Amino acid sequence: MPEKKGAEIIIDHLVERGVPYLFGLCGHGDVALMDAALDRQDRIKTISTHHEQTAGFMADAYFRVSGQPVATFTSCGPGSVSIQAAIACAMADSSAIFAITGNVPTQQFNKGPFQELGHHYQADFVSAMRPYVKRSYQASRPDMLPDMMRQAYSTMLTGRVGPVHLDVPFNVFAETTDAPDDAQPDWSGQVALRSQGAPEAIERAVDLLHSSTRPLILAGHGCTLAKAGALLTELAELLDMPVATTPQGKGAMDERHPLCLGPTGRDGVYPGNRAARSCDVLLALGTRFGDRGTSGWIPGATHSIPPTRLIHVDHDAGQIGKNYPATLGIVGDVTLVLEQLLGAVKGRKAARPANTGAWRDSIENWRHEWQKALAATSSSDAVPIHPDRVINELQKAIPEDAVMLADIGAHHSWMVQQWKVPAKGRLLQSGAFASMGLGVAGALGAKLARPESPVVAVVGDGGFMMHSNVVATAVEYELPIVWVVWNNCGYVSIRDIQTGFFGQGREFATRFRRQSTGELQWTDYAMLAEAMGARGVRVERPGDLAGQLSAALASGKPTVLDVRVQSEVGRLTSGAWDMPPLKGKGPNFDPDPHRG
Repeated sequence: MPEKKGAEIIIDHLVERGVPYLFGLCGHGDVALMDAALDRQDRIKTISTHHEQTAGFMADAYFRVSGQPVATFTSCGPGSVSIQAAIACAMADSSAIFAITGNVPTQQFNKGPFQELGHHYQADFVSAMRPYVKRSYQASRPDMLPDMMRQAYSTMLTGRVGPVHLDVPFNVFAETTDAPDDAQPDWSGQVALRSQGAPEAIERAVDLLHSSTRPLILAGHGCTLAKAGALLTELAELLDMPVATTPQGKGAMDERHPLCLGPTGRDGVYPGNRAARSCDVLLALGTRFGDRGTSGWIPGATHSIPPTRLIHVDHDAGQIGKNYPATLGIVGDVTLVLEQLLGAVKGRKAARPANTGAWRDSIENWRHEWQKALAATSSSDAVPIHPDRVINELQKAIPEDAVMLADIGAHHSWMVQQWKVPAKGRLLQSGAFASMGLGVAGALGAKLARPESPVVAVVGDGGFMMHSNVVATAVEYELPIVWVVWNNCGYVSIRDIQTGFFGQGREFATRFRRQSTGELQWTDYAMLAEAMGARGVRVERPGDLAGQLSAALASGKPTVLDVRVQSEVGRLTSGAWDMPPLKGKGPNFDPDPHRG
């Protein structure tokens, strides 16, 4: 066997697995890895970023769009500390990243060399990453790398998918060892990793659905991860059964489909929340029932479980019965269980439940009431632009096959509630960890994953300010992405929480102001984009937004639209959110205050 450097073993293994990209940032701790990547750039392309978090968010978005993991590389000390928020985001949302971190040479362990984290244990970055990954590996010799690469790659993609971490001291990158010409085979390749639900449970689920007079399907993030939209739609149509989604489940089904009610929870829509708390049988597919999608588990706000009978399907058995009692729990892959349910339903004489006509009439009334309530503000001519009008204009101009990203902030609540994801489109968002940055930086990874589709990121001015370096990367690698900056001068979502929990006049340190005058500070993000070589356009009138967005998409260049948005208008709410011991405001739109 020929001798190979540790860095060569790592890169060759990634190439063997078909990993297309390395996303990362140079540092003295990873230059030996970069040297190996240089010689293999015809087989795996390296994208250099301007912040380590950018690399992590890019990798997360790339996997969400393509289903193919990529690797990140960061240097020791602060370089790798900086990627942790992005890795934690991926872990929370079941997204695969192969995160490689450099470390100090083993010969210098415990001596306190430059950038060693060694206060409790030598070169202890593994402990720092432990909460954010499925597993960490640290190679102290290059001959350990072949097994570690194989094990880590398998761990990343088996069971509940998530990021893994390989920590490599500098000398292990540079030292040589005997190694095979090709990477070791993936020993899990012939293992059936996806499981069906128990046959008797499938039959019982269909019995429950057929006995229902108010049935509802709830599609969660597991449906979007599994790309189960076609099967979900087929089952809903076969049963003539309405479908609500969790916030993270948006896009699991074409949201313009007549059976789709929209999202539930704090940022949900009235039809979704009203149906979820009123149904008598709920088929929940791939959801953890988190607080945002359930209105903080407040009884009767989004769900009434019990008396609603819950059929909970998830491949992670630990999620079933965690936050709500299940009448029937089915452990299995969402896609396979949907196939089983379809087969079982088709095998019966009557596919559809009887006596659901009144239920469908009620749902159509709830949908009509909600759409009527939104109509006035979605056409508002106010300046700065009303948020409802922003979403309406975006919906007019963005092609159906676009990959949309929503960062975290006030705009995210509007996007979850009102943006309708079409069948060919995608909406990427940070769910459980809710880190600002996935929308801003993930757009780069999304574009690399689907270069033929438009990519539009709707981001807050707070998140864009943190991660605006991504525009320079887009210019360098000629990625024609459009960022729509929701410019409202502050962290307005947090301002709204302040005033909601503590009362009007209690806003503090959440708006961007000149301290001497208290005047709001409007940063010109269009000018910032132009300074980095991109197109920048300020949009102040609502009638200009759709046209400017269309022009940005047609330009073929990275573009930042600085959209001036009202910050003092409230959003219609049909859900709730408490922060114990503080009680939040209830819904401001609820024609049925007694709740189911």
